[in-house]
Amino acid sequence: MSQEDTTSAAARRCEGARVLVIDDEPEIGRAVRAGLRGAEFSVEWVATAAEGLERVAQWRPDVILLDLSLPDMDGVEVCRQLRAWTQTPVIVLSVRSREGDKVAALEQGADDYLTKPFGMGELIARIRVALRHVARAASGAGGDARMRVGDLEMDLERRLVTVGGREARLTPTEYEVLKYLMTNAGKVVTHSVLLHAVWGPSYEAEAHYLRVFINQLRRKIEPDPSRPRYLITEAGVGYRIRGPE
Repeated sequence: MSQEDTTSAAARRCEGARVLVIDDEPEIGRAVRAGLRGAEFSVEWVATAAEGLERVAQWRPDVILLDLSLPDMDGVEVCRQLRAWTQTPVIVLSVRSREGDKVAALEQGADDYLTKPFGMGELIARIRVALRHVARAASGAGGDARMRVGDLEMDLERRLVTVGGREARLTPTEYEVLKYLMTNAGKVVTHSVLLHAVWGPSYEAEAHYLRVFINQLRRKIEPDPSRPRYLITEAGVGYRIRGPE
């Protein structure tokens, strides 16, 4: 399947995709639900973490929109609990704008972070980015069926990453980052190029996204994350996957 075909397929998957909104602000809940339904998404809205966790298990949404300031549990903890059993993309919606808050959410498994107030067009665009990650990871489109560097192997047809025969369980976003670097093994990929390739042109200044996801990948694929064997940092420039020996 070509990249154009993959993008078209991802666009089709957006129609009717299920979006669960977990936010205790009635104005936000109603506005997001109305706006997303107008864009042909199927939307449900709940106001507490407990309801959200239960609804994720029952309804199996395609994307979760998660507020951090919930009345019964901090959203970062909700994200951590979700990542214990589901890889469904999580987009945080929050008034907290500090980089530290964004990094904390991303480190617990969030795929994206949108600061309130936000425009409906931007929210829809970010939902579509998340859905594309899932679609591409599921299809394994692009490149050879298998890519290997040392004991690190990606099987694109099975969407399987192994290190020395042991499976590394990646989120769709982690998978996309690693696949892009593996496709360009041995080459330095700059921060802006990697951000553009995985998240899109509006993310090219979000360097903290890369720091978090690179650290998460290293914990999953490196024998010793503090002394990386595969995923190498090129200081001030970007990252590269070690080329074949």
